[in-house]
Amino acid sequence: MTAAAGSTWNEDRGAFAVPRWPEAAPPGPDFDAIRAEFDVPEDFPPEVVAEAERVAAELPLPADDATGLPLVTVDPPGSRDLDQAVHLAREDGGYVVRYAIADVGAVVALGGALDAEARRRGQTLYSPDRRTPLHPPVLSEGAASLLPGQDRAAALWTIRLDADGGVRAVDLRRARVRSRAQLAYPDVQAQADAGTLPDAIALLPEIGRLLEQGAADRGAIELGTPEQQVVHGPDGGWTLVARADLPVEGWNAQISLLTGRVAARLMLDGGVGVLRTLPPARPEDVERLRRLAPALGVDWPAGTGAGQVLAGLDVADPRHAAFLEEAAALLRGAAYTPFDGAPPEQTGHAGVGSTYAHVTAPLRRLVDRFATEVCLALAAGREPDPAVRAALPELPGLMATSDRRTRSVERAAVDATEAWLLAGREGALFDAVVVDADGDRGTVVLAEPAIRGRCVGTALEPGSRVRVRLTEADVARRSVRFEVVA
Repeated sequence: MTAAAGSTWNEDRGAFAVPRWPEAAPPGPDFDAIRAEFDVPEDFPPEVVAEAERVAAELPLPADDATGLPLVTVDPPGSRDLDQAVHLAREDGGYVVRYAIADVGAVVALGGALDAEARRRGQTLYSPDRRTPLHPPVLSEGAASLLPGQDRAAALWTIRLDADGGVRAVDLRRARVRSRAQLAYPDVQAQADAGTLPDAIALLPEIGRLLEQGAADRGAIELGTPEQQVVHGPDGGWTLVARADLPVEGWNAQISLLTGRVAARLMLDGGVGVLRTLPPARPEDVERLRRLAPALGVDWPAGTGAGQVLAGLDVADPRHAAFLEEAAALLRGAAYTPFDGAPPEQTGHAGVGSTYAHVTAPLRRLVDRFATEVCLALAAGREPDPAVRAALPELPGLMATSDRRTRSVERAAVDATEAWLLAGREGALFDAVVVDADGDRGTVVLAEPAIRGRCVGTALEPGSRVRVRLTEADVARRSVRFEVVA
């Protein structure tokens, strides 16, 4: 569940806005207080800003000139921190994927003030009303961002695929690049539907679907459940929506996942790096889900993996949505796993169905900068910088702290908005769907707005539609409770 800035994340498929009520509600939840509660960093220290401004004024650019490559970026509308630019083409009966990633390692000096502050923050944090960036905006939204028409430093991946999507060859180098256009998901989806995609990404549906099929064949597990998000309503206040990804977002994600897979292979072959890992689902969790499938109308043929079953579900079906909620148990235990020498015991990522590493979002995620630096060194046939190598064991702890803070803020923002939207409506009746249950207690999701809450009652069956009464909407405690109406 994600609390996301409305200007960035809520314009795509699955988003709907409901006017807030009651009419006399205050302006909205106190998101400042939530950030303070969880110690979210606010302004950058003066020495960090000074270093960022100095680097931005003297932006280092690689000698290798790839500005003739007509790359484009594809992101949520209004984005300014552009990590990735892509160009897709046919080649020798297969495909060539060129993926330029903002070269943050070229602008953030190891051991400097920028580096120290990035380690403290860990990642960009998105609240409903603001973005708390990993790096000062002069870099993350300016000199280091792959903005159109600007020469930028990039780690340029060239990945050659065969006709079936298998990797033939990989090249990685530092290069100067220039994006031709900044494209937004809704517009790209409309162009894909009309068959009018720009040349640079005309093959995105074809390659994306091919990679999706490869992921299914590998047994990758993708839940695809709609996210609960806090966004601006039509009256300027806050509301909640359930947002599902557009197909183009899934295809674009496959390009990123492909790059993460080849990066992991490069690091494993080189004997040093940091992987994103997720252990295989526990057999007991898979068996429990299999037993639940018939009750929720899910067909699970013999010999079919969980990932293939989940990929065929319809999130608009309340029973399937409840099944997907239960399937989240299959994806527990994600971690960052550094190694130097022998490979770690756990190398795979069950969600991806392969080995995998985070390397495609260095403007917004700390670990990507270090993983990219390792990959650049190994691709050039040299050992990684000792300072990069020394930082690898520290990354899991830094990222775990950042992940916990991010999840806490996002959950608190959603909880506060739910209580605020419902405050004063105690006793009101709503249509809802049960998404999980344990005896006479469970969780329901309202039809509108996209509010979740704990519920008590005797008719709690996952996937069932129920009528519920609001019994509590406590803004201070960020608590919402319901009971089933007999």
